[in-house]
Amino acid sequence: MRGLLPFYRALNALCNGQVRRRDVFAGSECGFSGTVSDSKPQPRFGLLFDIDGVLVRGKIPIPAAKKAFQKLVNSQGQFVVPVVFVTNAGNCMRQMKADQLSHILGVPITMDQVMMSHSPLRMFKKYHDKCVLVSGQGPVLDIAKNLGFQNVVSIDMLRESFPLLDMVDHNRRPNLPSSPIANLPTVEAVILFGEPIRWETNLQLIIDILLTNGNLSGAHQTQKLPHLPLLACNMDLMWMAEAQSPRFGHGTFLVCLENIYKKITGKEVKYKALMGKPSELTYHFAEYLIRGQAMERNWTQPITSLYAIGDNLMTDIYGANLYSCYLEERNRRKNSKAVAKMATGTGSSAALPQDNDHVENAWESELAPPSATSCKSILVCTGVYNPHTEVPTYANKCIKETVFHGHRDFRFDQALVEPGHIVQDVADAVELIFEQEKFVPQ
Repeated sequence: MRGLLPFYRALNALCNGQVRRRDVFAGSECGFSGTVSDSKPQPRFGLLFDIDGVLVRGKIPIPAAKKAFQKLVNSQGQFVVPVVFVTNAGNCMRQMKADQLSHILGVPITMDQVMMSHSPLRMFKKYHDKCVLVSGQGPVLDIAKNLGFQNVVSIDMLRESFPLLDMVDHNRRPNLPSSPIANLPTVEAVILFGEPIRWETNLQLIIDILLTNGNLSGAHQTQKLPHLPLLACNMDLMWMAEAQSPRFGHGTFLVCLENIYKKITGKEVKYKALMGKPSELTYHFAEYLIRGQAMERNWTQPITSLYAIGDNLMTDIYGANLYSCYLEERNRRKNSKAVAKMATGTGSSAALPQDNDHVENAWESELAPPSATSCKSILVCTGVYNPHTEVPTYANKCIKETVFHGHRDFRFDQALVEPGHIVQDVADAVELIFEQEKFVPQ
């Protein structure tokens, strides 16, 4: 995979030829998850909810959402299972999204239950003291500073300082020739939070920054490589709002940026990191939040299963299946090392290949190893995916995608876009999970 952190390449390779079409709910994988302690069941599973197309369509709540969450809270308003809302949105802070969800669902949601596409940027501390350019909409400067970035420049700040650079809209061109009116620091990295409002302005100035190595006072250097570090959040090509058909997402903006850069330079844009679903890093961070909730509630049973409920095959389902592949491979390698230690009697795994150890080190140094061993995907029919007929009985016999809407740096694998199960809506999804886990909340 081009330009991504090494673990993306390694993790995607794990699934090459290893992921089989299967119903993840079959067999004995589920088992008994609700263990009883002090007469109250303790869950051994956590739920990851997408928002757009699962709980809401734009600003309109999906009717099944409230019904689903009535099953997930007790009479004191406490969740009976750990829940994290994993959205690819990046135009607000977690607290605002939590307040919106509380109002929509009628249950109290805290910001620790919300994961935005940009949430993992907290771990990228090597960039926190650098001058970063941020693109998106909403309070992008406040979002960046809240994530730990100390020296932040916005697209609007660039445009105000270099008014001659934004020339597509004739009505916004300066009336008189002008020179830079402010001395901004040299940009050292670029962070893309989400789709901006004025695409032509953002595309122009981001390309300018990449081709001038962060110094807009200079001319383009199309042969100077590599370009500045580029980190992007939210790869959704499309998302579901109130309209009958999906709308452009940040993934569409990235397609424009990548193709313009390649057309000008003949080279590929390279990302230091891609965040948001279907990135494995995003699911690992969500699993970390799930574990935190379980610890806060003093649930002693480890959370061994995750269920990801979403409406988009190319993000929600692909991402959940890819992360499950990572968890399965990680567990296999851990067991292999344990066997090797016993066989050699050395108590050391040094005799085994360490090629893939960097895969989890980048995450686990910050988040600790995951307790989950699987991540099971459930597709709902209230958003991007809509069969326009009755809900199919068998997921692996109806999902036949031939056009890959995922990001350029993620390869297409038919098995990765096959959901473990397809249900009509989120209420049916919760009911199905409780049945599979034999979980009866008190």
